[in-house]
Amino acid sequence: MTPQTTEEDTRPAIKALPEPPDLPPPLPEPAVEEIRLETVLAALSDPLRLRIVCKLLLESEQFDHTCGWFGLDRPKSSLTHHFKALREAGITRQRQYGLERRSHVRVADLNTRFPGLLDLVADWTPPER
Repeated sequence: MTPQTTEEDTRPAIKALPEPPDLPPPLPEPAVEEIRLETVLAALSDPLRLRIVCKLLLESEQFDHTCGWFGLDRPKSSLTHHFKALREAGITRQRQYGLERRSHVRVADLNTRFPGLLDLVADWTPPER
């Protein structure tokens, strides 16, 4: 008898790397209890922001990443806007390291507020270009 594959077995694994010691404080963001579903969904409705969150969830190589790590061919002002929208929605946490900002997804916070949402985001397949 062969074991059956469940839907959970085929889902991509979300990477939640441990928080290193001595991190700078996060930039202003909503508290966990202030994160609103409609705000999160509005932020994720933009395909570029959805792509950013997916990449952080599935491909993170370290705890947090600079915007250059994403390899996005967009003006810096545009990227700043998108990363700020994700942070202000409560999806990502950003920290200032000297002149650069680094981001990671607030996995535990979002799983507490909206169980299963990040699994859906990680399971999203971007359309072919």
